[in-house]
Amino acid sequence: MSSARGLRRHLQRTVALLAALCAASVLLSAYYLCAGRRRDSGLAGGAAHGACGDPQLPSRAPRAAGSRRPPRASGAAPTVLLFVESQYSALGQDIAALLEASGFQYRTELAPGKGDLPALTEKARGKYSLIIYENILKYLRLDSWNRGLLDKYCAEYRVGVIGFHRAGDRGAPGAGLPWAARGNLAVTGGCVNPESPLLRVTRSARLQTGAPPGADWTVFQVNRSAHQPVVFASVQAREGRSPPPPAGALHATVIHDLGLRDGVQRVLFGSGLDFWLHKLIFLDAVSFLSGDRLALSLDRYVLVDIDDIFVGKEGTRMNAQDVKALLDTQNVLRAQITNFTFNLGFSGKFYHTGTEAEDAGDDLLLRSAAEFWWFPHMWSHMQPHLFHNESSLVEQMALNKKFALARGIPTDLGYAVAPHHSGVYPVHGQLYEAWKKVWGIRVTSTEEYPHLKPARRRRGFIHRNIMVLPRQTCGLFTHTIFHKEYPGGPKELDKSIQGGELFFTVVLNPISIFMTHLSNYGNDRLGSYTFVNLANFVQSWTHLKLQTLPPAQLAHKYFELFPEQRDPLWQNPCDDKRHRDIWSKEKTCERLPKFLVIGPQKTGTTALYLFLVMHPSILSNTPSPKTLEEVQFFNRNNYHRGIDWYMDFFPVPSNVTTDFLFEKSATYFHSEEAPRRAASLLPKAKIITILIDPSDRAYSWYQHQRSHEDPVALKFSFYQVISAGPQAPAELRALQRRCLVPGWYASHIERWLLYFPPFQLLIIDGQQLRTDPATVMDEVQKFLGVSRHYNYSEALTFDSHKGFWCQLLEEGKTKCLGKSKGRKYPPMGPDSRAFLSTYYREHNAELSQLLHRLGQPLPAWLRQELQKAR
Repeated sequence: MSSARGLRRHLQRTVALLAALCAASVLLSAYYLCAGRRRDSGLAGGAAHGACGDPQLPSRAPRAAGSRRPPRASGAAPTVLLFVESQYSALGQDIAALLEASGFQYRTELAPGKGDLPALTEKARGKYSLIIYENILKYLRLDSWNRGLLDKYCAEYRVGVIGFHRAGDRGAPGAGLPWAARGNLAVTGGCVNPESPLLRVTRSARLQTGAPPGADWTVFQVNRSAHQPVVFASVQAREGRSPPPPAGALHATVIHDLGLRDGVQRVLFGSGLDFWLHKLIFLDAVSFLSGDRLALSLDRYVLVDIDDIFVGKEGTRMNAQDVKALLDTQNVLRAQITNFTFNLGFSGKFYHTGTEAEDAGDDLLLRSAAEFWWFPHMWSHMQPHLFHNESSLVEQMALNKKFALARGIPTDLGYAVAPHHSGVYPVHGQLYEAWKKVWGIRVTSTEEYPHLKPARRRRGFIHRNIMVLPRQTCGLFTHTIFHKEYPGGPKELDKSIQGGELFFTVVLNPISIFMTHLSNYGNDRLGSYTFVNLANFVQSWTHLKLQTLPPAQLAHKYFELFPEQRDPLWQNPCDDKRHRDIWSKEKTCERLPKFLVIGPQKTGTTALYLFLVMHPSILSNTPSPKTLEEVQFFNRNNYHRGIDWYMDFFPVPSNVTTDFLFEKSATYFHSEEAPRRAASLLPKAKIITILIDPSDRAYSWYQHQRSHEDPVALKFSFYQVISAGPQAPAELRALQRRCLVPGWYASHIERWLLYFPPFQLLIIDGQQLRTDPATVMDEVQKFLGVSRHYNYSEALTFDSHKGFWCQLLEEGKTKCLGKSKGRKYPPMGPDSRAFLSTYYREHNAELSQLLHRLGQPLPAWLRQELQKAR
């Protein structure tokens, strides 16, 4: 009997030992699977456990966010080279949009099936820090010469490759890489390998429910330790598939080639970017493979505005229980978002205009005023652009401020928002001034600059010392109050939160300002539901550090991150219906010019101006008190006055179709800012420039300065000015630049051609304008498309005393340029002429090439200069 009991105990111990050994074996296999060290030829991930397997078994601790070691940063430029199948391919557009939204510079090229790659280096420096192929097989099937060049470049400059495997393409024949693929699969679930060194933004976690979209997935098969799975999913069994996939098995949908074989690290995706987790991993792959040169910060600032406090129809507002729930929500969010505080925007006129229960909610809000931040809305919730004078706006704001002071609402936040973005952008100057006078506003926000869509291109700007921040959309509007009535159904809201638009708004924007409404926190309390679940999801799947700052601090943080956005870039309000709807009806885009005469100075622009205004259908701006006929809007601080200031210089045309408004500012030609600014406001405007011998232009400018008693021009000879070295006094070098730089004709014209197509540019031969203006003006009329032809041959006469052409008036009288024009001065010295001929030789050669490319004839002076250089 005792021997039987002993045998039973021995068997029990043996079984327990075997079970322990099996468990250890399973754990060890799972570890090697997740670490990418499977050496058999089966699909990577066969049966992953722990973080990527059975949750009941113990798992390895996820890799800490700070422990990843990306490759040493490349010495190449921080730019991505993106190879796409076509300019219309959906995945290529998705990749480009994600790079743009992340703020990464990129260049798009069609993936070469045959032929050479684009230049990868410039002046011994790599041009790209990362290579991305929309179709990885285009990379793998490059001819040996180009493939060798690309891989050599990647190895030498430590540049990684990201690629996407197209469904239907099996394996990589002839690629010589130790992986294969199995495509056209449907998958379910998903989890992230905690051992992957890629993880930066992404936190290792497992999808609880739901299937990734599509049935065209590729899973990867690796048989060497040089590859590491990054994302796993289970393959769904489908009819006609043989052999069927193992039940519950996990397979790699993203793999990381560690570069042990050839020194080039690669990340391969088995699907596009429709799956949100792939999109998140893509961002981490870009960061890792670029040595964190193309990386998003982990800091995220979130501000939630609740607009329309005290506003709303009966039955849609908050009652006392809703206010208590709002306070509870704020406390919950403070555990997830450092310093989180709701920001409440109020219109005092509507206080106590709800039901009895809603009025009690109003009172509880006021008793809890110290718990929130507060900002002023309009007293009567009217759109500011409807107020045409500043005093009316001031009166409205004063009423709201009086209400706030009487009821203990803080008034010193320095932040305000206008109903429907009215007056913020397009700018209504009266609003900005009234805000500053009544409230001392320093910050506002809008989703309209430069346009509502696409959201990734929203920007900030500073106008009249008020910082304007971009606001983001969260899908909660005044009518979005019931869960079951959410547009598209409740699942659409959850989809936006869990890896959708709202989630990626936070991921891709270092600062997110969300506008919600009072009604979103009553009724079904969708506002509370949305932001609590969003914060939970962000914390579950990312290492992002969520925090909140008061608006003024947030604005300073924004422009620290994006200093290039301080200066606005004005758009034409009439090109966007949304902008037209929130722009004063007293304003009209018909007062914007149809063409610009851009200079350069001292080439005959004033003469051209006089000839143009002779035409009955061509109208110019009214004179400026400081710059006469030149407004100088696009290249001076006048630009910051806004388009209302600019349009005030122009008349309202009597016939919009036949009348042509124009502006002449000769300093636009060589301006760095003017082409971009002009193209933004006047994208269809035509551009006219006049060119003369740059040596003559430089000398004329010098003499112009002497006639205006410039002390530097009076002190130094022309030769001393143009030949001054880098050690010369600053004021001498400044005059030198004004003489010489505008003569770099090709460089300045090329800058204009970056923003305007060639058919919108007319280049006039200044010498011909001086000797045969009638012919030139016929060409100008044709270029502009003026419907009424004006006969300049009969309207101009040559004044032998002045030495140039003048307007012929009645009874033989003439109207000529002012006394300062046609000024006589000594001829240029031979030393100066020789110096300038040498100085401008390359610039003139570049101009010749440019004119040939544009199909324009060479001016006589340019032909002469080119002959000298031979």
